[in-house]
Amino acid sequence: MADEPRAEELNVQPMEFKAEVQQLLRILSHSLYKERDIFLRELLSNASDALHRAQFTMLTNQDVLDAGAELAIHIETDKEANTLTVSDTGIGMTREELVENLGTIAHSGAMAFLQTLEEGKKLDDIIGQFGVGFYAVFMVADEVRVTSRSYHPDGQAWTWVSKGDSTYYLRPAEKEHRGTTIEIQLKDDAKEYTSTWRLEQIVKTHSNYVSFPIYVGETVANQQTAIWRQSPSQVSEDDYNSFYRQLTMDVKDPLLHVHIVSDVPVEIHSVLYVPADRDTGLFRSRPDYGLKLYSRKVLIQEHNKDLLPEYLRFVEGVVDSADVPLNVARETVQSNRTIGHIKRALRGRLLKTLQDLGEEKPEEYRRFWEHWGLFIKEGVASDFAGRDDLLPLLRFQTTKSDGELIALSTYVERMKEGQTSIYYILGDSVQSVQRSPHLDAFRANDLEVLYLVDPLDAFMVQSLREVEGKPLANVDDPDLELPKAENAESEPSVPGLSPEQFGKLLARFRKVLGDRVAEVKEAKVLTDSPCRLVSAESGPERDMQRVRRLLEENYEIPAKILEVNRGHPLIRDLATLSGRPAADALVDLSIEQLFENLLLLEGLLPNPAEMVPRIQALLEQATAASARADVVGPGSPEG
Repeated sequence: MADEPRAEELNVQPMEFKAEVQQLLRILSHSLYKERDIFLRELLSNASDALHRAQFTMLTNQDVLDAGAELAIHIETDKEANTLTVSDTGIGMTREELVENLGTIAHSGAMAFLQTLEEGKKLDDIIGQFGVGFYAVFMVADEVRVTSRSYHPDGQAWTWVSKGDSTYYLRPAEKEHRGTTIEIQLKDDAKEYTSTWRLEQIVKTHSNYVSFPIYVGETVANQQTAIWRQSPSQVSEDDYNSFYRQLTMDVKDPLLHVHIVSDVPVEIHSVLYVPADRDTGLFRSRPDYGLKLYSRKVLIQEHNKDLLPEYLRFVEGVVDSADVPLNVARETVQSNRTIGHIKRALRGRLLKTLQDLGEEKPEEYRRFWEHWGLFIKEGVASDFAGRDDLLPLLRFQTTKSDGELIALSTYVERMKEGQTSIYYILGDSVQSVQRSPHLDAFRANDLEVLYLVDPLDAFMVQSLREVEGKPLANVDDPDLELPKAENAESEPSVPGLSPEQFGKLLARFRKVLGDRVAEVKEAKVLTDSPCRLVSAESGPERDMQRVRRLLEENYEIPAKILEVNRGHPLIRDLATLSGRPAADALVDLSIEQLFENLLLLEGLLPNPAEMVPRIQALLEQATAASARADVVGPGSPEG
């Protein structure tokens, strides 16, 4: 390759990289040897994108340079000169596009990439996912020259030159044909990339399903068969996984794939994937979600958001239909009637596959639910017309599931005789709702309760008011009537307080708590808990309180009804102490703590840390009382 251009040379324009780009280049130029192969993957991916853009442009515009040229990628080597050249006949770039695409990186993209490296992520896991893929070439290059000519017939070719340091150069160039040529002067320890066999293996590993021929010398090295156009019986699991990794740059195999081939009512060839986990969604190679839409293997739209409902946006894949016109404008894809047919077919097949997975492979479905269940709940909350298709996919822990996830249909099958409602409890975690006093009566009557512990659950139950004709009922409903278990006791076994004692204690509760409670009254359903908070009224606002606490900066706790268990030992002790003036502080502190304990379990306490001083004060009084009792002793004159 030629020496570095001199600044005084005619029309040579030296330019400075941004500081974060310089830092990025230093990291890439000193990266580990085992990760180097990915530089070629990134160059081929960029070339493929340029070819797709050229293909799409020529659907409606024949006034382009080299309109009849083969859409292809060529890789050439020179062992003596230790060079590697990658060229394409794609859309090409103007001078401004060279500067935009190669001379700068969006600040957020470069910084996010660098931050991810600091977190210990491997380069081959994340390179290319922040718009920095091209720069991987400096892992193997001493110098890179990019010569490009735009598809415009009268366009001027330009050359971009960099050695991976702080400066790059631009100069006018002579290039007869449309497209981009990347000449790489390889480092001395990168001679392996002049081996034809080595390059073919990299292409097959990383770029086998690129839609255009990739020539290594005179040989086409990639399969390039559109996997979605094949019969499912002809595609192996390895082929599906390989295509997924190329499509998404995810290093993990997908959780499942769905291959759809249909002729009625429209022609559809599609392969859809559910990723193994949500981690890959944070560092996705594509900056936007949506399926790739093809017509007769021609890419029409890179990120089509209309082929699946928004709540299925985690799904990756491609869709090809000859019924979508080749010349359809991207802006009119959404209004195309064919898209509506395709959307219904894809959604139906995908949901049916997920339902089958849940029934046939519950452990694999549990993996799906842990990562993507929130999206299904979002669908239940938003897709009124299609809600029935989503209900079989819902899974919940319950008071009887012992940590397992069950379907709503399983709950309905296990309902007790005389039970007319599906009971649920809202909370921040399974651990907190398990301790809820609301469950006393349900345990006593052997009734199962769903644990709804995601913030989205409060939205979901606003739409999901019944299942299989059974209404959903919140356990904190003050008017809830429960079917009694055969062996359930009608009255508490622990003796309670006299009406006079209990009435005075309730008055003390009202005085201490004031307008923070709507009412204080005797509990009718509590057995093991001293008290509980129930909503003053039923309705959507009750279920949304937990969400409001998360969203509203000045959230105020709603006034609820406090129900007190007359037979609980703690309540009886408080009633006894409330008649002693010396114990007034202890009684008031205990009432405050009982109230905030309930708010904490309900997930409605804004600042749990404020409980700490009160807990400490209670501990001081309890330990002081115990110490005095030990000193005085039961048989002493002072006792």
